[in-house]
Amino acid sequence: MGTNLSIKGVPEAIAARLRERAARNHRSLQGELMAIVERAAAEPLPEPGAASSAITADSWVQGWQTMDELLAEREAAGWKPDPRMADLPRAVDIIRADRDSR
Repeated sequence: MGTNLSIKGVPEAIAARLRERAARNHRSLQGELMAIVERAAAEPLPEPGAASSAITADSWVQGWQTMDELLAEREAAGWKPDPRMADLPRAVDIIRADRDSR
């Protein structure tokens, strides 16, 4: 038996575009989503540490970099964190506090 997947809170504009795409391909919305997922799952994963392709106006490429690689890339480009940010809570701390409060 297969696994059921669910995506909640899809914006109506995206849902409408998916319905249009399904109609163009003569599929149900469910069939179109399955085709998209099958195609995505068939793509080979890049080797760890491999450089990701740039996002252009004509294409969208998923990047596969670790946080350390992303930070090193930004720092090499001259990025410096804003010192005013050092005293702010980190996102992970906010999420943990929210989770632990339940």
